[in-house]
Parts: sequence; structure tokens; C-alpha cells
Amino acid sequence: MAITRFILVRHGETTWNKEGRYQGQIDTPLTAFGREQGQKAAKALKDVSIDVCYASPLSRAVDTAMMCVASHGLPVNTDSRLLEIHHGEWEGLLSDDVGKTYPELLAQWKSTVVGVTMPGPGGEDITAVRDRSMAAFRELAEKHQGQTVLVVAHDAVNKAVLCDILDIDLSHFWQIKQDNTCINVFEYQDGKWRLVLMNSTTHLGFLFSGIEQKGL
Repeated sequence: MAITRFILVRHGETTWNKEGRYQGQIDTPLTAFGREQGQKAAKALKDVSIDVCYASPLSRAVDTAMMCVASHGLPVNTDSRLLEIHHGEWEGLLSDDVGKTYPELLAQWKSTVVGVTMPGPGGEDITAVRDRSMAAFRELAEKHQGQTVLVVAHDAVNKAVLCDILDIDLSHFWQIKQDNTCINVFEYQDGKWRLVLMNSTTHLGFLFSGIEQKGL
């Protein structure tokens, strides 16, 4: 089987990233700075061979993806399995407000994430996010053998996917960082995954950032 190469990018900064609100599956727009980040990611990927592009249906991911493939002349295909985790009743709330209403659950989420189901209608747990996201990646790996696939998704999705391809438990979720428009590269061949690059931000002008976002 030929190698399928994935370039996995997180979307650019949004208004709620900046405010520290849990956005989950609410469709929040990129900030002007987020669009600038997207253009810088696009410049970094301009000379990289990309065969096909997929993104979460949320506009922050689609808009970032469109910038990244503009010079390649590719359409952006959306896949709902790449949606951010549904935060249930936390969506739209500031992290500090979540802490006041759900102190124990938030503490558990920030500690391990495993076993935490977001409260309220539609709320997910990280295992469900991993399962649906990895179903998409396994399908794309088989469908696009020998090709390079650009995927633009979200913080929780990216971390869950990276845990899975590294064959580590989701309890290591917080030990992985995903900055806005960071670039990850990994490969799939004969049922095995190989990580090549993770959370690269050199296109943004720094090797690593000290940015810690309160909400996802």
C-alpha cells in the first residue's frame, strides 16, 4: 500500500478563542488576526504538493482551509466527523463562568478529560470525538493512497487524533498542544501511523508560543 500523507492544521484564531469562551460547534468567525494566521499557513504550504483538502463544516475551519488551498486551485470538502467537540451547556460561556457553575466537572476536564461528558443536549465526551474523527481519517487514508491530504480541524479533534495515531491513551490529551494554524504532518501505510511533525508554528514567526487558551 502506498503512503497516505496528512497535513493537519488547526483553524485560525476566532473571536471566542480571544475571549476565552467555549465555542464547540457554535460557528464563530475568524478574527482579523486569525485570517492573518491563515494567510501565513497558506504561504508555508504554497510549495507543498497537496492533492485534496477536507475541513470541518464550521466556517473557522472552512475559511482557513480555503486560504491554504487557494494557490493550489483545490476545493474544500467538508466532513461533519471533523467537527469540534460539542460542549453542551458550556458553549458560549466564558471559562470562568463554567468554573463557577460546574467547578468539579471543569476541574476533571482540565485534569484528564477521560470520563467527562459535556452536560446538556448534544454534549459529547472525548472518546466519541476520537472515534468519529479517526473513522474519517482511516477512510481518507484508504481513499487517497499515495496522495497528500490537507485537513483543517479543531483543537480537541486534533489532540484526540494525535493521541490515537501515537497509540497513547486520551488521558494524555493535555500533554499535546495545538496553536491556531499550527501544522502537523503524519503518514499512514499498511495499517500503521507515523508522526512526522507536530504543532509547527514557525510560519507564524516563532518556534513555540506561550499562548494558553481558556476555551476550545
